[in-house]
Amino acid sequence: MLHEMMQTWFEWSRDGGYAGVFFMMALESTIVPIPSEIVIPPAAFWASQGHMNIWGVILAGGAGSTFGSTATYGFTYWVGRAFVQRWGRYFLLPPERMALAEAWLTQFALGGVFFARLLPVVRHLIGFPAGLLRFPLLPFVGVTFVGSTLWCAVLAFFGQKTLGKHPKLIEDPEQMAHVLKAEMGWFVALVVALGAGWLFVRWFQGRAKTA
Repeated sequence: MLHEMMQTWFEWSRDGGYAGVFFMMALESTIVPIPSEIVIPPAAFWASQGHMNIWGVILAGGAGSTFGSTATYGFTYWVGRAFVQRWGRYFLLPPERMALAEAWLTQFALGGVFFARLLPVVRHLIGFPAGLLRFPLLPFVGVTFVGSTLWCAVLAFFGQKTLGKHPKLIEDPEQMAHVLKAEMGWFVALVVALGAGWLFVRWFQGRAKTA
């Protein structure tokens, strides 16, 4: 069933042009488990073949991600913590997952929103705790757009590079997502290392002020 769903999502992003990229990335930034690796990379590959513009693909993806994340922000902002704690598990937001996302935001603030857009799993959830914690909307949208657009640019680069070497992957979205995740492992590790370094600097500054 998951394979069939991935194939359907892949076809939507392939046949929908910029609007398809926007729509699929908007869904990807909610609780719908759509891997961004089956949306942006093939669109970037088609752009390299002259069917779309690469910058249009990146901006459509960034705008779609921002729209979806802002929608999740608005949802939890209005329904409140009690609703999410009671019913969240029924739409893939169990308490432990929300606790993880809230701890991330509490520690990193708006910087955490930016880094979250570059990391698996957390990037899908970050709008929910931001709404619960009542983050300022405009800064949240701005940081989300920058982080999302950067992520789409990275996916576009790896998509063109990987699919250029292995064009048959475009016929198998599940395998394509697997190969791209392996190819991008070093990038995710770099983001984690930068986040850890930033956390250490903040901790060290706090110790210095206390002293």
